[in-house]
Amino acid sequence: MKEKISNYNKYGLAAKEATLMGGNPVESWGIAVKDFESKSAKIKGCPKNAFLGLCEAGLVKGIKPVSYFKRKRENLNKKYAIKAVELLALDSNLSKNELWNKVREELSIGEKEHNSQMDVVLALWNERLIVR
Repeated sequence: MKEKISNYNKYGLAAKEATLMGGNPVESWGIAVKDFESKSAKIKGCPKNAFLGLCEAGLVKGIKPVSYFKRKRENLNKKYAIKAVELLALDSNLSKNELWNKVREELSIGEKEHNSQMDVVLALWNERLIVR
């Protein structure tokens, strides 16, 4: 029986696939999530914005660091993802929950539940697709 992969894990795989496609990360993300069963999973902003934020910050190997966001206001998902990369650089053995708890603590986020930014960061980190 085939093991069902959660949407959160799929976001990590999508980030990896989009990175390996190269080119425009906005278009690559769209291609990477096109086969998701759930329409809402395809358009979910948190993982996409975390991925684009890392690209924009020059932290994803092979992706040109330019502006990928249409809106120019601060993007919190980008901020969370960048902080997660900084924390992994200090301790690459952090689990997803430990990483999210540290991000929340460092950025004074409070009790906000984990969402998909950490899946994106960890997938890219574990595949050595983050500029270190």
